[in-house]
Amino acid sequence: MSLTEQMQKDMYAAMKNGEKEKATTLRGAYSKLKDKRIDKREDLSEQEEIQVIKTLVKQRNEAIEMYTRANRDDLASKEQSEREVLETYLPQMMNEDELKKLINDVIVETDAVAMSDFGKVMPVVMQRSAGKADGKLVQSLVREKLS
Repeated sequence: MSLTEQMQKDMYAAMKNGEKEKATTLRGAYSKLKDKRIDKREDLSEQEEIQVIKTLVKQRNEAIEMYTRANRDDLASKEQSEREVLETYLPQMMNEDELKKLINDVIVETDAVAMSDFGKVMPVVMQRSAGKADGKLVQSLVREKLS
């Protein structure tokens, strides 16, 4: 079952169970996935579905930050609950130790020795992590290793 199908099934279940916030969040995410599929004119790959969900999570994180700075804790908590619902559809992220091992392997393979090799290492690490790594964390770990 694809991520879109699972989300649709969960959305209907939430609607039947009277979980308004969850149903609304899933309805919006399902709509984004459907729009993306229409734009592409074919079914989305799992990676593309995950990317759409990641974008939605990132938007929620930015909104939480803005609402927190504006002392709007009510809106920030709403965004947090939406983020939590969306994160259940993302794959388990790699932990820092796994990332460090992957980065070390890539550095050895690409013969990277200095910051000038940053451009060789980053794309390979991001490709191999297959969406299971936070780009900012990877970037900081690679910089740390190469400096």
